[in-house]
Amino acid sequence: MSNLDQSSNSKGGLRVGVQRFGRFLSGMVMPNMGAFIAWGLITALFIPTGWFPNETLAQLVDPMIKYLLPLLIGYTGGTMVHGQRGGVVGAIMTIGVIVGSDIPMFLGAMIAGPLAAWIIKKFDKSIEGKIRAGFEMLVNNFSAGIIGGILGIFALLGIGPAVEAISKVLSAGVQGLMNLGLLPLVNLIIEPGKVLFLNNAINHGILTPIATDQARELGQSVLYMLESNPGPGLGILLAYCFFGRGMAKSSAPGAVIIHFFGGIHEIYFPYILMRPILILAAIAGGVAGTLTFMLTGAGLVSAPSPGSIIAYFLLTPKGGYLPMLAGVLVAAVVSFLVAALLLKTGKQKDEDLESASSRMKDMKSQGTVPNAGITANQREADRAADMAFSTVKTDVKKIVFSCDAGMGSSAMGASILRKKMKAEGIDVTVTNTAISDIPPDADVVITQQVLTDRARSVAPNAEHISIDNFLKSPEYDALVERLK
Repeated sequence: MSNLDQSSNSKGGLRVGVQRFGRFLSGMVMPNMGAFIAWGLITALFIPTGWFPNETLAQLVDPMIKYLLPLLIGYTGGTMVHGQRGGVVGAIMTIGVIVGSDIPMFLGAMIAGPLAAWIIKKFDKSIEGKIRAGFEMLVNNFSAGIIGGILGIFALLGIGPAVEAISKVLSAGVQGLMNLGLLPLVNLIIEPGKVLFLNNAINHGILTPIATDQARELGQSVLYMLESNPGPGLGILLAYCFFGRGMAKSSAPGAVIIHFFGGIHEIYFPYILMRPILILAAIAGGVAGTLTFMLTGAGLVSAPSPGSIIAYFLLTPKGGYLPMLAGVLVAAVVSFLVAALLLKTGKQKDEDLESASSRMKDMKSQGTVPNAGITANQREADRAADMAFSTVKTDVKKIVFSCDAGMGSSAMGASILRKKMKAEGIDVTVTNTAISDIPPDADVVITQQVLTDRARSVAPNAEHISIDNFLKSPEYDALVERLK
């Protein structure tokens, strides 16, 4: 496993490190998005400027954002590091951060939860095998209480005020960009970052904490819309519908529905990766959409997850529908025009990612390579990828699709395979989870290639299958044939 990690690090370098860190941040927020949406809906409905102002019900707003949401983040971050025990100590330290600040402590919770869990994990390792029989519960409970209490005090006096100062600086910087009319330029970073699968990290690790504080004061925030705007992706997919070729063109209409209404933005990333120059269309659409949002005063009351137009409608404040729709429409039109121009003027290959992936697998099985100049690292990576298929399960009862958050793309893949299994009369459970929540009874785990190593470390006894695209993969049909 260490050799695989070293190979991954040497190939991915900084990008892989940023992706892993970003996935860790988003992993603390994504499982709790239901609570964020609940807070957003209560805010939109019952605050004085909401749809149905109610002073009694509006009392839920402040405690939820100050205490419930940060505690959920801190607990989740702790469990990611050291299970439930880490989650409990992480929550104790998080309450210290909350009390030590006057603003919602999302960033503080992201620090306190994992840090506290890491400390208790190190303590548990240091006393492992040294506790007398019968005293385990006493030591475990009091060590968690004492260490948690100390960390809570430290967070109250140190981390809370420090993170509050940092948050104010970040908020002031964002507000400064807005005042100068430069906020749309942030999309120059956001759009390429999304295609590198940093979308959850950007949205939920960076923008959501700042936006939530802003929404608490103003009732809405445009920052929720920077990364989640479905317009740029919609424009690119529509351009493929009209000007694409082969399977890329035929699959684009289905991708439009999944992206725009389902909110799964990852569905259009492969279309950009097939023609990397199309990132210019995404950037142009993102900049145009954000500029329109700013000029029209658009905003949402909470983070839309997934980034669906349906979620946009549900989380748009009273009187904000026209600005919201204007920004999405402008972004879609601009990205469509740029993508159409690039597709019409550039050379296109009459193939999609599925056929390219199948062709490469065929060449590997024949002992050849697609490029004579392939490096030793690439050969090692190919061998490592093949290892994912070495442990083949013969009695399969549960198949698990897994991604960072356990929603979005993995849910889409599970739905597709579930239909294929049902059509063939195969009685197998097909579900989807976050990587950290892969059940121990999973027989087969399906992930994207960049996540397979992490999934293997969580479920070492399962068969692991790596795929490129959750929407279409030849591995689905191969698995169905094998289980018939």
